[in-house]
Amino acid sequence: MLDGEVTDLVEAHSLSLNPQHIHIYSASWGPEDDGKSLDGPAKLAKEAFLQGVTKGRGGLGSIFVWASGNGGREQDSCNCDGYTNSIYTLSISSTTESGNVPWYSEPCSSTLATTFSSGNPGEKQIVTTDLRQKCTDSHTGTSASAPLAAGIIALALEANMNLTWRDMQHLVVRTSLPGHLIAGDWKSNGVGRIVSHSYGYGLLDAGAMVSLAQNWTKVGPQHQCVLTMLTEPRDIGNKLVFSKSVDACWGRPEYVRSLEHAQARLTLSHNQRGKLAIHLISPLGTRSTLLFPRPNDYSSEGFNDWAFMTTHSWDEDPQGEWTLEIENVAANGRDYGVLSQFTFTLWGTGPSVVNPSSPDFPRPSNNSCKTFDAQQICIECSLGFSLLLQGCVKFCPPGFTSGPQLLNLSLENWVDLSSVQACLPCHSSCLTCSGPGPTDCLSCPPHSHLVLTSCLHQNQVQRKSPLTGGLQGKEAEPEVKRPAGADNNSGEAEEPPGLSAAPPSQLPVIVAVLSCAFILAAFVGVFFLLQVRSGDASLAWRNKLPCVFSDTRRTRLGLGLTFQQGRERKARICYKGIPTVWADEDMIAYESESDSEEVDGHSERTAFIKTQSLM
Repeated sequence: MLDGEVTDLVEAHSLSLNPQHIHIYSASWGPEDDGKSLDGPAKLAKEAFLQGVTKGRGGLGSIFVWASGNGGREQDSCNCDGYTNSIYTLSISSTTESGNVPWYSEPCSSTLATTFSSGNPGEKQIVTTDLRQKCTDSHTGTSASAPLAAGIIALALEANMNLTWRDMQHLVVRTSLPGHLIAGDWKSNGVGRIVSHSYGYGLLDAGAMVSLAQNWTKVGPQHQCVLTMLTEPRDIGNKLVFSKSVDACWGRPEYVRSLEHAQARLTLSHNQRGKLAIHLISPLGTRSTLLFPRPNDYSSEGFNDWAFMTTHSWDEDPQGEWTLEIENVAANGRDYGVLSQFTFTLWGTGPSVVNPSSPDFPRPSNNSCKTFDAQQICIECSLGFSLLLQGCVKFCPPGFTSGPQLLNLSLENWVDLSSVQACLPCHSSCLTCSGPGPTDCLSCPPHSHLVLTSCLHQNQVQRKSPLTGGLQGKEAEPEVKRPAGADNNSGEAEEPPGLSAAPPSQLPVIVAVLSCAFILAAFVGVFFLLQVRSGDASLAWRNKLPCVFSDTRRTRLGLGLTFQQGRERKARICYKGIPTVWADEDMIAYESESDSEEVDGHSERTAFIKTQSLM
């Protein structure tokens, strides 16, 4: 790559060199960072990327780490670089030692994370190896950031060699830290993650990545949903706003339930494309800037089937209304432009547990269909059945819940708006659910936690360190750390649905405590009666032990809300992380267990009561 003319063939050879031996390819090169170039991989290099992620590392996929670019001074946009803009590359930007955006940084929606590098004069630069067996302390730019990221990714692979190329991107999204990074565009996306066009999801955290990698569960197969959004050309004028609702290929094998990458493939003409700014808004309100204005780009060639990519809606449910905005930021009366093509591609995973080809998946049937439309497609089921995939089922499959669905039935000159019972998909954050909303979760997918009836990703739930000895006085509340420079007034930065500050109901706790008190009283009464009858009650009470001497692991059920696991010790039992409202109940319950275990009775009736109390 460095000793002669660079051609498509040279790039392809470099990107596919020993793909079963080389796991990570680090690239600190790309098109000219001059603020006007529009270039990306040609045919052979594209094929090398595709072959790498499908066949590299024994089918797990080669990992391509890419420097996002150093064209900040020229106001370049890395979404005009087809290498960093690719879904197959893990694009890395830079931050200075003080957490500022470097002068050379290019903002774009395809950047996934950042690492340290050089900044202004006087700020530290990167120490690394150099030519002629020397070292240097002056490596700079995103060219230094990408190799740092490759090293951190190597640590994660060392912890878990079975990670796929997409698993690695998931780890980066979940563990990167906004921390002290300063930027003016930090926003909270639709699933509550903080993201920026300058830093992606934040600073790579090697320790967190390795820790999460060790017990990581592979993500499901990649789904690709391709949607044609535009049916006729649209004039851009000063500003074009185009909105359309999508079903994310629902009901088809390519259905995308949880989004990873979103690509807007555009063909448009304009007399000066550098004046254009392009934004994409997701159904959950996440606003990604696909193209920042480039004052040095005077080209009148426009964009020809160019795929603008964003990672800012990662893990969102893509179903709903998407909005594309194309704005001329320096309009005058002589500007003209036309959007002639808009193809929208959603990349991600399907439902966590729904596999239509599985033998356990309910087979929709027309036998219970009540109403057919003009094409003989079932649109309403008989009582007790729900509509699913143009058929009827008695029970909805996991990942779906039965509920009313609006039926828009047009008959000649009138429209009948009514609702029918149908299997509605659970919210993207839920694994199983009782309703379609984000606060109707019954269980969560891997790497998420159930908090009341909502699912939070691991990096959204942070708990305080447990106290040493004794029961926890308070459970740490879920929180999302906001970095410096975050927009506190943004409506997008609100807490995820279902996590409001309203206090939970105390009724289950009161019922549980009263139940425990009643059981304890009954146990003490029967136990005392049997001890008196056996003639050794006074001896048993005098020899009561203060501690439990058991190393048996047990699983506790906490009021039907959560499971806690701990180990009994030779002291007051403390289950770390149990909320305060359960603490007294657990102490009472375990004292009753201790009483029964520590009284070494010799009668069969006493042994029977001890066994029953444990159960």
